[in-house]
Amino acid sequence: MLKLDNLHAFYGKSHVLHGVTLDVKPGEIVSLLGRNGSGRSTTVKAIMGLVDGKGSVRWGERELLGLKAFEIAHQGIGYVPENRDIFPKLTVHQNLLLGQKRGRPQPRWSFDDMYAMFPRLKERQHTEAGVLSGGEQQMLTLCRTLMGDPDLIMIDEPTEGLAPKIVEQVAQYLNELKRRGVSVLLVEQKLTIALEISQRCYVMGHGRIVFEGSPDDLKCNAYIRKEWLEV
Repeated sequence: MLKLDNLHAFYGKSHVLHGVTLDVKPGEIVSLLGRNGSGRSTTVKAIMGLVDGKGSVRWGERELLGLKAFEIAHQGIGYVPENRDIFPKLTVHQNLLLGQKRGRPQPRWSFDDMYAMFPRLKERQHTEAGVLSGGEQQMLTLCRTLMGDPDLIMIDEPTEGLAPKIVEQVAQYLNELKRRGVSVLLVEQKLTIALEISQRCYVMGHGRIVFEGSPDDLKCNAYIRKEWLEV
């Protein structure tokens, strides 16, 4: 489905990614782990065309490098940034409405689905998004992206700053995506949630992949956990 091959990325003259190669298969949750500054967020931004890249980012048979972010989104890729990018003056319901894409006759997700997964959003559907708590804004950002009916969703630090109860809800949400055939590339610092829900894990360090394997492999690899993860 998604395949990165020898991906390099740059911020101006600063060379940030050094030959990243990874893939995400249909219906799979893959975690991208590593310390702050390791290149995880830059990787998903390069996939979305938000930073300059060289190498290859293939989505099925199509090369994505060189496309604009909106063109990549129309290919069926959703992106949830770390900064909880909501429209603060619009209501919860209006934010979700903006996430819908035209021309999708039978989308997998509806407003009822979003409100069933996160009942708190239903309670606050007529409230301006800017007054929601951080956890509620995170729920809203996730759901708004999903309303676009992506085949792959890339999520950057969805549990950052959230209470344990909300983290548990996010984990359930991600498993529900998998159940409905949506692939997930999860950028996460919390090793526990990544090991719990992922089928495969990549660990990054200094802009490179330093480990690839199953959650069980990562549990057994004390060196990688000590040297490359914040645990």
